[in-house]
Amino acid sequence: MTISKILSQKGTAVHTARSTMTVEEAIKTMWELEISALVICDDGRRIDGIVSDRGIIRALASQGTEIMGRPIADIMTREVITCRPTDRINDIMAQMTERRIRHFPVVDGEGMLMALVSIGDVVKHRIDQIANDAEHMREYITNAR
Repeated sequence: MTISKILSQKGTAVHTARSTMTVEEAIKTMWELEISALVICDDGRRIDGIVSDRGIIRALASQGTEIMGRPIADIMTREVITCRPTDRINDIMAQMTERRIRHFPVVDGEGMLMALVSIGDVVKHRIDQIANDAEHMREYITNAR
């Protein structure tokens, strides 16, 4: 099964921000939208970076509260690991676990942002898959009698 399966269920909406947004503005935006990451795209499509709640906390712990007024570009992750809709869910799940990454921007063949897949999306898909398998097994056992 591929990432496109998750996207067909959750959609492709993704919240982005410009690198000039302050850290404080990013925190407020993430809180208001109830999200844990923002993809940074100054042109709206090409990924310049990503910032997560975890990254902000690390920056606060290491640099102090003076970062609040600084641009998000100062603390964002610039080397963003992405995936494509054709990538296998199990492969992305393994990378999330191995690299301790909770968000994968999904890009098209030209590297342009299409969507965002989170660890929550992957876990939800896996739980739904297990529940579906269990239901099929119950049906099989019931009909085999």
